[in-house]
Amino acid sequence: MLAAIGFLRLGTFIKFIPFPVTVGFTAGIAVIIFASQIKELLGLSLQHEPGELLKKLPTLWDARTSLTPTAVGLSVGTVAIILGLRKLRPHWPGMLVAVGLTAAATGLLDLSVATIGTKFGGIPSTLPFPRLPNPRVEEIMAVLPAAISFTLLGAIESLLSAVVADGMSGRRHRSNCELVAQGAANVSASLFGGFCVTGTIARTATNVRAGAHGPIAGMLHAVFLLLFMLIAAPLAAYIPLAALAGVLAMVAWNMIEKPAIAILVRSGWGDATVLAATFLLTIFRDLTEAIVVGFALGSVLFIQRMSRTTAVAVDRPFVARDEADTTRPRGAYDEGLAANPDIAVSRITGVLFFGAAASIGSVFDSIQDGHKALIVDFSAVPFLDSTGANMIEGLAHKARKRGVALWLTGANRDIVRLFLTHGLKKPLVKYTSTVEGAILSFRNGNMAERQAA
Repeated sequence: MLAAIGFLRLGTFIKFIPFPVTVGFTAGIAVIIFASQIKELLGLSLQHEPGELLKKLPTLWDARTSLTPTAVGLSVGTVAIILGLRKLRPHWPGMLVAVGLTAAATGLLDLSVATIGTKFGGIPSTLPFPRLPNPRVEEIMAVLPAAISFTLLGAIESLLSAVVADGMSGRRHRSNCELVAQGAANVSASLFGGFCVTGTIARTATNVRAGAHGPIAGMLHAVFLLLFMLIAAPLAAYIPLAALAGVLAMVAWNMIEKPAIAILVRSGWGDATVLAATFLLTIFRDLTEAIVVGFALGSVLFIQRMSRTTAVAVDRPFVARDEADTTRPRGAYDEGLAANPDIAVSRITGVLFFGAAASIGSVFDSIQDGHKALIVDFSAVPFLDSTGANMIEGLAHKARKRGVALWLTGANRDIVRLFLTHGLKKPLVKYTSTVEGAILSFRNGNMAERQAA
């Protein structure tokens, strides 16, 4: 699915996911990670641990009497070592040092805590032979929702990591190529029994800060993991689960973008609502649902804000520019052109789209009465959609029924083409490039009518 997103060139659309959505679901994932480690942090004994948070918390509370002080001490010590090294030796691999020290203490002191060896039997020191899976249709349908969630999370997290790396390195990633490569890598890993993976912001940023300039750093990372598995796998059996839980607790804490959350909460109710909805749905419902709802709320918020930037200003009567400042011969003073109460000039500013069409249309309805001509200036309108064009079409038909002439001025080529597609042609409307040209056309038409009469 990741590769399909890349081949269909949909990776470029990932960047349109609103910032509050990414912050919210990242914080939600952090809470889920931390909640999944409470059992190991406290050394609790459970027969079955529910996956849902609302069911997990009461189960953990009921098992509080099985708390293991040794596990709590190891998890607290792991966090303390990581925080201490971050302050005293920031360039040292604090998490690796913390896990190594706690594993050594567990083995040397023969501590009675759960370890990788006691629970899982250790880490294999060889790669399994690759094989193709043989899933049934019902199995595919059962895991499809989770697979879609992993796909969305993998695409978003990886491309966000690429954006962060771009900002740090000055380079520019190719989003669709990134997703195709990651999809191929995950398919290859699954043949060896591996789990799906994504690019992560924390490790990517650490890699760039360490001096990485290209993909060789990632390749070396894989080589080091392979060597660790082949050489040091037997030692991993002594790693206490409480220490790994402490590491994951720190990972979860670092995932929560505290400054970004504070900024979004202070920025207004709209961004705060999108953030809270995404965060809560990620925790209590589903990641895919959280992203969809957050994106929908962000889109509605954007539409509401954009509609406020579109406005219409009405000038009546119209006052022509002063010809004394021009180099042309000064003509006779024309009172009808200088101040003509029969003409209303409306100037629209901003994007005329479905979110602003209703409010703009109500303004036009109020200015048609009592005028013989309505001039609508589109020189400050960069874009117009079909809803806006349909509104102008309705305005033209209403104006014709009331005997009001309608001029559309200053519209760019794309807007004029859309108007013509909606049937806005002569004699329903007239087009001029400037408002002054429409004024003169209206004046000349009235003079011709009076002469004919």
